[in-house]
Amino acid sequence: MPQIGLVSAVNLRVQGSSAYLWSSRSSSLGTESRDGCLQRNSLCFAGSESMGHKLKIRTPHATTRRLVKDLGPLKVVCIDYPRPELDNTVNYLEAAFLSSTFRASPRPTKPLEIVIAGAGLGGLSTAKYLADAGHKPILLEARDVLGGKVAAWKDDDGDWYETGLHIFFGAYPNIQNLFGELGINDRLQWKEHSMIFAMPSKPGEFSRFDFPEALPAPLNGVLAILKNNEMLTWPEKVKFAIGLLPAMLGGQSYVEAQDGISVKDWMRKQGVPDRVTDEVFIAMSKALNFINPDELSMQCILIALNRFLQEKHGSKMAFLDGNPPERLCMPIVEHIESKGGQVRLNSRIKKIELNEDGSVKCFILNDGSTIEGDAFVFATPVDIFKLLLPEDWKEIPYFQKLEKLVGVPVINVHIWFDRKLKNTYDHLLFSRSSLLSVYADMSVTCKEYYNPNQSMLELVFAPAEEWISRSDSEIIDATMKELATLFPDEISADQSKAKILKYHVVKTPRSVYKTVPGCEPCRPLQRSPIEGFYLAGDYTKQKYLASMEGAVLSGKLCAQAIVQDYELLVGRSQKKLAEASVV
Repeated sequence: MPQIGLVSAVNLRVQGSSAYLWSSRSSSLGTESRDGCLQRNSLCFAGSESMGHKLKIRTPHATTRRLVKDLGPLKVVCIDYPRPELDNTVNYLEAAFLSSTFRASPRPTKPLEIVIAGAGLGGLSTAKYLADAGHKPILLEARDVLGGKVAAWKDDDGDWYETGLHIFFGAYPNIQNLFGELGINDRLQWKEHSMIFAMPSKPGEFSRFDFPEALPAPLNGVLAILKNNEMLTWPEKVKFAIGLLPAMLGGQSYVEAQDGISVKDWMRKQGVPDRVTDEVFIAMSKALNFINPDELSMQCILIALNRFLQEKHGSKMAFLDGNPPERLCMPIVEHIESKGGQVRLNSRIKKIELNEDGSVKCFILNDGSTIEGDAFVFATPVDIFKLLLPEDWKEIPYFQKLEKLVGVPVINVHIWFDRKLKNTYDHLLFSRSSLLSVYADMSVTCKEYYNPNQSMLELVFAPAEEWISRSDSEIIDATMKELATLFPDEISADQSKAKILKYHVVKTPRSVYKTVPGCEPCRPLQRSPIEGFYLAGDYTKQKYLASMEGAVLSGKLCAQAIVQDYELLVGRSQKKLAEASVV
């Protein structure tokens, strides 16, 4: 769903307060928490570890004294909810079993050296599970930062700004397993089980879909929809439910068959009123793929609904407790290196050098050095890989199909204000604006970014195709106009109310592939027709969306293919050595 995390290897250029990611081509107050921690005009992370200490306020008197002395009155309350019960779901157990196969596989007599391009989540996942299987991954990252589409940077003030707004869902079984395997489950800050939408017709007001804890799926989702009468009328809910019946009855085969039709056309075909699309699915479409319903493949929406509504906690959201490179990517790197693997930054690939038989000989880096291995993986975004695709491979159908997969532009905006905004939540918010997709007050939702006196809004600006070449000031001006409708009492476009202290704009002209109708058949399997060459990345074939979950699963499937091909790859390596000795 919203900026669910993506994988990339792109160049970073910083200009003033803007980072440009270019491809090579171009809530309630005064309530008591579960552990007795009183939240009264305070910000408290109840029952969980902060970056270095527990943020707990035990008594009302202590709260009052501290606020008067240090903070001033606040109304935003931040509570960490317990990790939901995910471990017994079918999808979680399936993901856990796949992880276990790497640890349980026979130790190779000759560990393979696998060269992997791209240290986003796809590449990191590939390397992690190959290392678990006893092999020696060599992970190459073009930039000096880990994470690809979950990369982040620290500015001169020590504040972090990110490539995207990253949300971790309960319906992400491979991500959830990965956190558990690394021993970092406590780094996810779970939020209340709700979806919160701004109301454009009522500036400053929000409409909620609250999922009751007592009911199983999909009844909890059905009740959440039925109880909300602000966005859809009862006749619209009935027509929408009838329209969804084929998807519920037809299962996965029906979902896959909807790849050829857009969301808007599918809704009309099923007799669902256009207002349903406008009220709900514009927001969903922009959150899922940064484009509007008239462009997005309906398959994408149905996959999301299937994943998020079929599990009780599927749509429950968590924020990472800090910046992704350090809090998520570094534990993966440490795991890889503890098992003998390598991770090298500033190692940009210039060319894929081929043998006479068309297989990969080595990767040539920008500094002229070469990296050889027993197998090779490209875990960069599809746009980057297409730029480096060898001429000899371009006529192969497997690679020809990639031409239809093109990255979508997206812009991530961070704005630091001179005050604490009151009209916000400790949660992800769907803006339902013409320019913005989702946003969050990261000074509340994320422990490392916590600030008791000032808000930092992180916003996804989408669709961004018409804005990607515009100046930062134009983007900020447009964003402020939109924010004035979300915070009418606190923000005005001319900054006569809340004032901007600073901002960062991160542009990614080629993000996840644009999920337009007809793309699904073009997504490649991880094992390519070239012996010893593999692909990873959320654009490759896997059952989840272009997301962090999709990236991690693609890496596991890529590692699985390499482990399955072990004997073939060892034989190729021995043959290469024999030929070299003869020469």
